[in-house]
Formats: sequence, C-alpha cells, structure tokens
Amino acid sequence: MKTITILGSTGSIGTQALEVCREHKIKVKALAAHSNVKMLAEQVIEFGAEYACIYDENKLGELEKLLCGRGVDLLTGMEGLKTIAQLDGVDIMLNSVVGMVGLVPTLTAIEHGTDIALANKETLVAGGKLVINAAKEKGVMIYLVDSEHSAIFQSQQGNSMNRVKGIILTASGGPFYGKTTEELRGVTVEQALNHPNWSMGNKITIDSATLMNKGLEFIEAMWLFDLRPEQIEIVVHRESVIHSAVEYEDNSVIAQLGVPDMKIPIQYALLYPNRVHCDVKHLSLTDYGRLTFAKPDYDTFKCLTACIKAVTAGGILPAAVNGANEQAVAAFLAGKISFLAIGELVTEVLENTENKEIHNVDDILAADSAAREYVAKRIEEGQYQ
Repeated sequence: MKTITILGSTGSIGTQALEVCREHKIKVKALAAHSNVKMLAEQVIEFGAEYACIYDENKLGELEKLLCGRGVDLLTGMEGLKTIAQLDGVDIMLNSVVGMVGLVPTLTAIEHGTDIALANKETLVAGGKLVINAAKEKGVMIYLVDSEHSAIFQSQQGNSMNRVKGIILTASGGPFYGKTTEELRGVTVEQALNHPNWSMGNKITIDSATLMNKGLEFIEAMWLFDLRPEQIEIVVHRESVIHSAVEYEDNSVIAQLGVPDMKIPIQYALLYPNRVHCDVKHLSLTDYGRLTFAKPDYDTFKCLTACIKAVTAGGILPAAVNGANEQAVAAFLAGKISFLAIGELVTEVLENTENKEIHNVDDILAADSAAREYVAKRIEEGQYQ
C-alpha cells in the first residue's frame, strides 16, 4: 500500500486524487490547501492525515479550532509546504497547487528523494532544467498527471528501445475555438469559464480559453520528454478523446484514448505501473461517431505563440511569460482587464524581458516577480481596460 502527500487537496485534481485514495486504500499522510479550511479539515479527519498545511496564514487559527485535539501537526505558508514535501515514509507527493508556489515544494521533495506526481505546470515551465536535473541526480521519478503528458507517457510504454520522432499534443480548443479577435473583444469571465469538455479550477480554465494552457504543456513536454520545439505538433481535437500521441521513427503513431475524465491520468500516476478499475465512463467510439482535428489559430490566441517563442529562446523567458500570465489572469478574473488583454500582456512581457540564463531557483523567482510587477504596472497605468 502506497503512502501519499497531496499539495492542493481541495482543488479539482486534489479531490479526485482523494477519490482514488478512497477506492484503492492509499494511505494519506499529509494534506495541504490554499485557504479552504473547512474542506481541508474534513479531508484530514476522513483520511486520518497526520499533517495539515493551510497556505493562507490568516486561516491557521480556524484550522486549529476544527482539528483541535486530533493530534494533527498543523503548518502554514511556504515553510509548511516545504515541511510536508520532505516527510519520511511517503512514497509519492502529488503536487496539484496552482501557480509558481508549486516550484519550491517540488524541488524540496526531489531533494528528499520522494517521487512526484506532477499536476503543477509552473514547476516545469519556469524551472524545467533545474527540476529535471535534480530528479535525475536523486533518482526521483516524475509521474505525469496532465491528461496530455500522461497520454504521451502511456504511449511510450513498451517502446523504450524505439526512437521517438515527435509527439502530437492535442488541445480541446477551449470555449472560443474558431472565434476571431474581434469576436473575443466582449468576452465575459463567465463565458471564459464555460469549458466544453473539462471541469477544472478557474485559473486553468481561463488558461484553456486563451490556449495558454497548451503553451505551458508545450514547454513541459520539451523538458519531460527531451524534445525540440519542432518535434511537437499541436492539434485541436474538440472531442478530447485522443489525449495525445507519439510518433516513432518508422512513422507509426501510438495514441492513448479515453473519455475526458481526469481521474484516469491521476490514478495512473498514483498507482503506476498497475492498471486497476477506475470509476469513469466507458469510451464508446460509436457514440462519438467521428473525431475531428484542426490547426490552432496562433494569431488570435497570442499566449500560445508567446509560450513557444519563450521556450525556443530559453533562459528566463518561460518563467517570465508564466508570471505575466498568472498576474493577467488574476486581473481578468477580478474584472480589471479584458480577455484579450491577457495575451497582449503576456506578449508584451516576452518582448520586453532581457533574457538571461538560469543558474538557480532565485533566477527563476526573480524573473517571475519582475514579470508580475510589469503587468501590474501596465494595468495600473490603465493601458489594458
């Protein structure tokens, strides 16, 4: 029986991971959430977690009241995340927090020798070289939770001796597939959060609407599978049945298919290499009838283009565009800027950031901070209403 720690336990990925833990009797040692104290306390009680971390320090008192007398070690802030990232007796840590906050705990867990189930995109987008090199040095496995990266990983099983020619990274296209720039000018937050296939948190749903999410996955795929940009083809696949595919040197293409349900890749990451019952709907291809494929609109969806340019250039630029996007998405969700302004701000940061090599985690955090400050200043100046 495996023992797990979950960062981001009250989010979409975290709650589904706990469903897997419940069904397959995975022991939960520690749980962490950003600010949902009530749900975190309920999870800790149900799964008998020994440690609980609430990232928002202002919520610690409330958590203490809810878990009083239960013998649970309570933690808070980044130091709390780092503490539970290096607990002894943990087989795997699921990192499903949102944003750059996930980078340091991932590096901490790797340094401790704990395997990672990774659902935090920013870890590899911003710190890819550092993370991959650290994992290799420590012999730590990084299991992939994103449906696309999980599909690529699954499509490589049994093919270790065969050379990969490239990968096909599928994209749903989000709620605004086929829309022109003009048609997107009046988009509301509610419309952007209405994803056609997947149920996700607000930030990642907006990223899917701008195609930033696919740009981040493009960057992740380069690091995870040691690929060059020209080896990755993005294909819009509206039905989200083919989750991605691998093309080999003989031009054979092997894909992983399934209904659009995140529980499949979550369970595969937590229980690898075992395949056991998963409580999701059976895939019936005849119910779908047909599957469709198209090229992305790189001109309208500027975030995707910015990500590819950033990782092609390398250095701190991926961290910069990621930080810019996080700041811009938060502003959009708060009603401060328009939907199209997200892509414009990300592009502006890319074009105005002096590129530098990454030597340590401080270089990444500095690039992230500078990008956020730039976006905040531009919004404050009233340039992106």
